[in-house]
Amino acid sequence: MPGFDYKFLEKPKRRFQCPLCSKTMREPVQVSTCGHRFCDTCLQEFLSEGVFKCPEDQLPLDYAKIYPDPELEQQILALSIRCIHSEEGCRWTGQMKQLQGHFSTCAFNVIPCPNRCSAKLTRRDLPDHLQYDCVKRKVKCEFCGNEFTGEAYENHQGICPQESVYCENKCGARMMRRLLAQHSVAECPKRTQPCKYCGKEFVFDTIQNHQYHCPRFPVQCPNQCGTPNIAREDLAAHVKDSCCSALVLCPFKDAGCKHRCPKLAISRHLDDTTKSHLTMMCNLVTRQRQEILELRRELEELSVSQDGVLIWKLADYSRRLQESKLRSNHELFSPPFYSHRYGYRLQVSAFLNGNGSGEGTHLSIYIRVLPGEYDSLLEWPFSYKVTFSILDQSDPSLSKPQHITETFNPDPNWKNFQKPSSTARNSLDESTLGFGYPKFISHEEIKKRNYVRENAIFLKASIDIPQKIIA
Repeated sequence: MPGFDYKFLEKPKRRFQCPLCSKTMREPVQVSTCGHRFCDTCLQEFLSEGVFKCPEDQLPLDYAKIYPDPELEQQILALSIRCIHSEEGCRWTGQMKQLQGHFSTCAFNVIPCPNRCSAKLTRRDLPDHLQYDCVKRKVKCEFCGNEFTGEAYENHQGICPQESVYCENKCGARMMRRLLAQHSVAECPKRTQPCKYCGKEFVFDTIQNHQYHCPRFPVQCPNQCGTPNIAREDLAAHVKDSCCSALVLCPFKDAGCKHRCPKLAISRHLDDTTKSHLTMMCNLVTRQRQEILELRRELEELSVSQDGVLIWKLADYSRRLQESKLRSNHELFSPPFYSHRYGYRLQVSAFLNGNGSGEGTHLSIYIRVLPGEYDSLLEWPFSYKVTFSILDQSDPSLSKPQHITETFNPDPNWKNFQKPSSTARNSLDESTLGFGYPKFISHEEIKKRNYVRENAIFLKASIDIPQKIIA
């Protein structure tokens, strides 16, 4: 008989409590010399420590004077007690001797699983455990009919070949799992399949439409040249470069030949029409030369100054001066410039070793009027003040630049200031030199300041045009 806490007794009494374990006495024994009672087990454990005294009054004990107390034991067994699971909800009460029998049916009593699965649980939870949770329960698969333990059934779920499942490709078909693989490979309209021409994968029910656009789908040459299995994306290149039956234009089409024939016949055409092709090419070259000259002239017109000011940089001055000394009357020409927008077209020329009275000692500078686009709209002769300068290249922060400047008003009777003709001006008589200064600046004067810097000089020409004319 186990001992129980007093709290489970309906009417607990002190005399039934073991002084050693503080529980109801089990197999009580009495010490005859002092009358104290204990659990037999508790007293034996106490005496086994070598202390032969009564735990209550410390009087000497003698094994021969310790006797079982069956009368007290019967009184204890007749005590009214609540189930030890009463706090968990059990409402049973009865005599202590009936408690063990109650445990065999108590719904709150913890018992081991009868399937020996190692689980321990209350009797009331046992049915659910046996039906749903026990790893050693017996379960029959509803699809294939095979019987499994609970643990094996959990592994079987999701792989049963007889279970009815939907197609993984979401085509809507439902079948036994064992048929799914064959369906996915050969029957499902939503299965993916590579195009046998380009290798890209497509859903099966769209692959037929893809073949109408597949770049590697084999097609026939439209010229019926007999080349087999041309990929769709290669067809244009085939017709252009390889097809022997394709019609091609004559290579001299840009020169004006309009002939068109199969590629195989083009060589014969070229042999038969060599003379006419040569004539076409000569005419084409002539036209292109004229176009180039016209474009060059237009480009020059766009690049020239149109504000009446020309700043002309003469780089590599020392070499050019030496060249002028070796070549008499060696004249250098500036880019053309305009006096103003829609105005006179002008040009400056220079003799670095001088000209006329300045030859060998001075730099000579002249201006001339060139044929321009707007000459028929202008007043003649040219009559506006002209200023020449050679620019001092000294640093303005160190000293004030001292430019050499000369100004003149054109003589209306001077031939060069009349309306120019389109005749080329490349002779050296005075009438074609323009107007200017043979002794503009001496070679010695050029050396005195920074007129030459980094082997370059700057010449400036400006035209004084009244504002009312510009407007």
